[in-house]
Amino acid sequence: MSKIGDINNHLDLTGLQELKAQATKDPESKEALKKAAAHFESIFIGMMLKSMRKANEAFEDDNPMNTSTTKFYRDMYDQQLSTDMAVKGSMGLADLIVKQLSNDTENYKAASTLRNDGDFTRHAFYNDDKPKEVVASNSIAPANSATKPNSILDDFNNVIDKSFSAIGAEKPTESTVANTQQKQSKAVVNFDSPDDFVGSLWQFAKKAAAKIGVNPAVIIAQSALETGWGQHIIKDKDGESSFNLFNVKAHRDWDGEKAAQSTLEFEKGIAVRKTEPFRVYSNFTEAFDDFVSFLKSNSRYDEALESTAEPEQFLQELQKAGYATDPNYADKIIGILNSSTFKDVVGKVTQSKNNMVGE
Repeated sequence: MSKIGDINNHLDLTGLQELKAQATKDPESKEALKKAAAHFESIFIGMMLKSMRKANEAFEDDNPMNTSTTKFYRDMYDQQLSTDMAVKGSMGLADLIVKQLSNDTENYKAASTLRNDGDFTRHAFYNDDKPKEVVASNSIAPANSATKPNSILDDFNNVIDKSFSAIGAEKPTESTVANTQQKQSKAVVNFDSPDDFVGSLWQFAKKAAAKIGVNPAVIIAQSALETGWGQHIIKDKDGESSFNLFNVKAHRDWDGEKAAQSTLEFEKGIAVRKTEPFRVYSNFTEAFDDFVSFLKSNSRYDEALESTAEPEQFLQELQKAGYATDPNYADKIIGILNSSTFKDVVGKVTQSKNNMVGE
């Protein structure tokens, strides 16, 4: 029987007490260090799981299993899972801690390597004859890297494949690679002023407005209210723009990417802070097209779409249909529409666009 009690059950404090006693009695005990490292890894994994659960709370509101009792037993499961994963060395963090804290100098790793600030050379491998290199000081590439690019590329891909296999994940397909590249090529969104906001979006609004017969200025004013003239567009999980100008929520019928966002909702006239999922688009064209499709595909907006010739009535009908919970939603947009500043901006933009067409 081991001198140190097992800590395979997160509810069992006896093992931890025996571990503390053994470590105090024999500070050089490798067995005690391994147990302590595994316990630390279980805490780390538990924090990760908790963060993952927290990130998904926005999508659990409509789940009938979302109760305090369910969460209680789920947390117990996560804690035990963390312990089991640490004992099995799933992440390898415990082994790394043992290497760092033991007197085994041969297996010691420099802290700069662990922090990724060692200023090593990063090599990007290609299928051409000349491998490209990002210049830095301490190169760890093989000596023959410049002469065998294809061999290096094959070895690199094999390592990546083995890593995916080790964690039970599938290798990325061509479609996932394409989606990643598309996401990386997202345009940077930055509006310097209301003039810039209206000027940049006018052509998008004009095309979308023509599909439902409304004045483009109406949906521009609506997007200005929703995003604070483009200064507060919701970000996706990577910190990039969601391009969601109308704050359209991602309900069950939405199968695209989502972004959780804290928002104010009015319940019986009282503002309540909630976290809701919102739709994420790749560009503004998708945002305007989906806004139009959203209105057309929901029968509750039929009366609003029948009133597009009258902007104020159109906005009032949108609010009545439940587009927004703010009781002053329509009035706020109408206020923007009727403001002299907005009218001047729209006037300058339309005149500029017409001159460009005339040229």
